[in-house]
Amino acid sequence: MTGYYETRLAGERLDRCYAIAPPRVRRYLEAEVEHLRGRLAPGDRLLELGCGTGRVLFAVAPNAGEAIGVDTSMESLRVAAARGNGSVRLLAMDAIALGFRSGSFDCVACLQNGISAFHADRARLLREAIRVARPGGIVLFSTYAAGFWEPRLEWFRLQANEGLLGPIDEEATGSGRIVCRDGFAAETPEPEELRALTAGLPGRVRVYEVDGSSLFCEITTD
Repeated sequence: MTGYYETRLAGERLDRCYAIAPPRVRRYLEAEVEHLRGRLAPGDRLLELGCGTGRVLFAVAPNAGEAIGVDTSMESLRVAAARGNGSVRLLAMDAIALGFRSGSFDCVACLQNGISAFHADRARLLREAIRVARPGGIVLFSTYAAGFWEPRLEWFRLQANEGLLGPIDEEATGSGRIVCRDGFAAETPEPEELRALTAGLPGRVRVYEVDGSSLFCEITTD
């Protein structure tokens, strides 16, 4: 989790991205939170990778026994801590080198295309998430569904218009990839890529859509 989300798109600027989201994008954001909430059982120990300012973590914490969020952006963690009420733990930590013992969590979640946004080795990211999940626990990664391209692009254009992102490079943008002229780039792993990434990893894998907007890769660990 290095670079853009550590500095430019962090803290209050990150919050602003969600504040300007159009209705269809808001529904997508809410659907992801609701899906995660439904995968938790009372007493579960939850880890969110790339928790940002706590938008997801605070929403689902009442459904878990313990909720922990990690991020590498100190600015985002500062904003999250300022609105915290003791219901979550926030830690500065890299998702590909987690400082937790193996089997520590019932659920490890990484929503809203973190698998691309972190700009980390994706196979290593998945392996580390699986490592810290207990046997029989679940690991949830989400990206954007192919059919959500137009609402997603509209949202990113709104962010660019507000100066939260650089101007969209329209020529380089397309086929699930958004590119800005300041170096920002967001790709969208397709179902086949997710299945290839998880091939050979310990656990049972499901790849499915939620709300027509998210593509989830869910791994039930061995």
